[in-house]
Amino acid sequence: MSLIRFENISRQYKMGTEVVHALREVSLSIERGEYLAIMGPSGSGKSTMMNLIGCLDTPSAGKYELNGASVSEMDDNQLAEIRNREIGFVFQTFNLLPRASALRNVELPLIYAGREAGERRRAAAEALAKVGLGARGHHRPNELSGGERQRVAIARALVTKPSLILADEPTGNLDSRTGEEIMALFDALHAQGNTIVLVTHEEDIARHAHRILRIRDGRIAGDECRESK
Repeated sequence: MSLIRFENISRQYKMGTEVVHALREVSLSIERGEYLAIMGPSGSGKSTMMNLIGCLDTPSAGKYELNGASVSEMDDNQLAEIRNREIGFVFQTFNLLPRASALRNVELPLIYAGREAGERRRAAAEALAKVGLGARGHHRPNELSGGERQRVAIARALVTKPSLILADEPTGNLDSRTGEEIMALFDALHAQGNTIVLVTHEEDIARHAHRILRIRDGRIAGDECRESK
């Protein structure tokens, strides 16, 4: 069974009197352990696809299954629950709480999941160690470099042991050298068995993935499987 399955997914938005067709009857499967990059120009539908994969939005038509669950039929509470359980998010802007320590930021998904305090701290410390920040847990975001902040965000994505890591332009706010370090970390996480879906407009970043999906005008314009590195 595929981890992610889109079946004739469409997403439309109303803007005034106009209907915008962001995605048009897209069918797609993503297997466990895949490393996929989604590319496309501005307005192509790649952000809409990311929002649907991440259960941040629901399709106007079609069927979406994530890890066997029928997402397209879920209400807002069910979507929030599956997001917290199945998906680890990494954003371009890090989305860290400025007054909270790195450890506390990483704990957040476990707080929402109702985990006990000691268990949360242990899991958060383990996730920070996995991204090379084991000694920086008590530092706040303003005491960390951009690359370190993104590592905290990646640790937060990992802490629930999700089925999928979904990364939206994860190097967009970083210089090229730090960006390469972050991509090397994603490569290592994939090698450990994590499923990664990466949304980017940068070809060199997409080349880290083993499959590149190109979106244009709301449809899949290309699906390129590359040799594992």
